[in-house]
Amino acid sequence: MTQKANLFKGQAKKKSIPLNRHGKVPLTRKGKRFVKPSKVTKDMDADREVSKFINHCNEIKAVTLAQKEGGQLNIVQPPPESASGANK
Repeated sequence: MTQKANLFKGQAKKKSIPLNRHGKVPLTRKGKRFVKPSKVTKDMDADREVSKFINHCNEIKAVTLAQKEGGQLNIVQPPPESASGANK
């Protein structure tokens, strides 16, 4: 009796190349795509503000520790967004 291919778990079928690819490289996506949520609630805004505050405090602590040990570490501030840039 012949053995069926699906009896062995580790041996999967190889993917066949589609005929209409015409030499194009297969598209591989790595990692999770970031999708903006459709609804932004007040709780989400509050959580974002809290996380910004915590991150800022952690950065300041890291900078002060580095400066105490003789290193030169500074926090670079991002440029403020203008009102016209937010509408784009």
